[in-house]
Amino acid sequence: MAAGGPQRRPVVALYERIADAIHDGTYPPGSTLPSEPKLACALGVSRPALREALLLLQEDGLLTVRRGVGRTVNAHPPRRGFEQVRALEELLGGAAPLRVRGLLRTVEEPTDFTTQHLLAPAGAELRFWESVLVGEAGPAVLSHEWAAADGVLERAHPAFAEALRAPASGAERTSMLAVLSAASRGVPLAAHSAVTATLLGRRRGEQLGRSADTPAVLVTQVVRVAETPVLAAKHMLPTGAPALPVLQSN
Repeated sequence: MAAGGPQRRPVVALYERIADAIHDGTYPPGSTLPSEPKLACALGVSRPALREALLLLQEDGLLTVRRGVGRTVNAHPPRRGFEQVRALEELLGGAAPLRVRGLLRTVEEPTDFTTQHLLAPAGAELRFWESVLVGEAGPAVLSHEWAAADGVLERAHPAFAEALRAPASGAERTSMLAVLSAASRGVPLAAHSAVTATLLGRRRGEQLGRSADTPAVLVTQVVRVAETPVLAAKHMLPTGAPALPVLQSN
């Protein structure tokens, strides 16, 4: 685990390079990206690294893969959702909650995902937690969680801001959503989540002990206090993970 100033993980930095090219019109809505070999050459990166970034862009709704066409740029992110405000380790574990193993506790600059879902301005510092949820059969879920900027939390949910600023002993063994839930006695929370099918990819496969082409379910979740988003998360559940109960909301 590490902490420090805002930083970009390599795949996130590559993701942002491509996202910037989409936003500045280099790849306008409806256009098709160059093939993987051509794009990797143009960006000066390896094809496995590029494939990881493209997978994230697809999951975040910036790209669509069309059979026989390739990857095309979306005009607007898709909207579809499910709701459940409960720490995933409890929701999936039933009577025996999954164990949380913290991999990284740090701060990051905003990406397209956190800008969209947390309304984070450029240059903001967002707390980022990466964790693996472990069950009896081993690693089951990879979770990425971001909190809104401290100034936003101070206005919208000061108890959550304080809990993140002064984490209790063993913080690496809990999820950010569990911290939020514990700090929200009497504070109503609302969540909107999206559930999509994807593949693990190389890095996430390594973290979960699975192959890169393992089918998975990606759950993205945004938790709000009133109208203010305070937490955004991505949870990757590969084939064989505990069943995910959901309540559909229209």
